Amino acid sequence: MNSVTFRKIESADLATFDVAFQSLEGASDYQWFGFFSSAGSYRQLSERGLLGGDSNMLAVLCDGDLVGRVEWFLTSWGRPDTSWCWEIAIGLLPDCRGRGIGTIAQRLLIDYLFTHTPVNRIQVTTASDNAPEIRCLEKLSLTREGIIRSSQWRDGQWNDQLIFSTLRHEWMGQH
Repeated sequence: MNSVTFRKIESADLATFDVAFQSLEGASDYQWFGFFSSAGSYRQLSERGLLGGDSNMLAVLCDGDLVGRVEWFLTSWGRPDTSWCWEIAIGLLPDCRGRGIGTIAQRLLIDYLFTHTPVNRIQVTTASDNAPEIRCLEKLSLTREGIIRSSQWRDGQWNDQLIFSTLRHEWMGQH
């Protein structure tokens, strides 16, 4: 089995992601939103190491090699001071997809966030036709809450998203 771990992001990682994710082939049908500037990520890396804020990132390693990134960002369902949660995301390099790494990495990230932050809810949104990610979230026993209609602009049209979540007591009771 693959040994999946995290480490802090390095500047070279951001350069790798720039090359890998700046095309449809590299980003995938579900993550290609057009060309983008990564200047903000480099700035946040130099200012706070992409940690300790409302938007965070760690490098995903498999057997010691960089294979992608996990991210978590603050979102809220009402007043941010009382109704916040983390939303998580993952981006794997094209050659690293379909090997189970994403499932392991997202499990590790949820464990990490429940261990190191006082969050009660962690959620994930994904394209309604993203079968690999839906299978991953189901393997992790996240609860499918429903459809967020026409919520993501991608590929020249509005697309539905599915929302999944887990609560602290549910996750800690299972793992």
